[in-house]
Amino acid sequence: MRRRWPMTVAGVLITFVYLLPVYWMLNTSFKKPADIFATPPQLVPLAPTLRSYADAAFGNPAIAKGLANSAVIAIGTTLLTIAIAVPAAYGLARLRLRFVSVFLMLFLVVQMVPAVNLALPMFAIFSDLGLVNSYAGLILANASLAIPLGIVLLRPYFLSVPGEILEAAKVDGCTTFGAFARIALPISRPGLITLAVISFLGAWGEFVFGLALAADENLQPITVVLAGLTNAFGTRWNDLMAVSAVVALPVIAAFVFLQRYIVAGLTEGATKS
Repeated sequence: MRRRWPMTVAGVLITFVYLLPVYWMLNTSFKKPADIFATPPQLVPLAPTLRSYADAAFGNPAIAKGLANSAVIAIGTTLLTIAIAVPAAYGLARLRLRFVSVFLMLFLVVQMVPAVNLALPMFAIFSDLGLVNSYAGLILANASLAIPLGIVLLRPYFLSVPGEILEAAKVDGCTTFGAFARIALPISRPGLITLAVISFLGAWGEFVFGLALAADENLQPITVVLAGLTNAFGTRWNDLMAVSAVVALPVIAAFVFLQRYIVAGLTEGATKS
């Protein structure tokens, strides 16, 4: 037991460091403007108020529209990513294809390319295709980063499915798609949930594509709208933090309710080959 104390203390300190910005965001969101720059800083709001939530977070039509846009983009990105990445990963895992390692390497390289380097070429291509200022363009842009990650993440799961079970299912009357849907997908459920969460959160928090591909304010995601609360004439930090807290709610909810699936998906996928 004594040997665990250093690890426990280290874990508590690391958790404190990571959660401190979150606490300070919530702390600021409940303060009045005059209390934000008080000296010494108020570790706890002395006169907490919900005015920032009422006025900025829930009373601002632009914020509501930004949240709705982000929801549409994130859900669309998740569905498109799953629809393409799942069969692609299964094909790379079960079919005898040449240069599979080259494809996987290219998928990993894509993850290292900053989104800002892709925004300008995408803008030029999407302009010719009429996809600028559209949900479809934003969904495709976000999915272009999520799909390669999904393939790399899911392929180890499909490799771990015993081929004998799939062949037995075919002998019993299943088609190739039936064996895939009834056997491979249920076994790979942690990986599928992990991919869905990562795709959703990646699109939910994306800023560069939203700024470059959505000049129309009616289509801008919440990240772009949130950046608009900061300007050269001053920033109402309590309003900004209140909106940020609302934006963070889906992220927190996803990890609270799906934590065990996410952890299992990442750890099992990393150990399977």
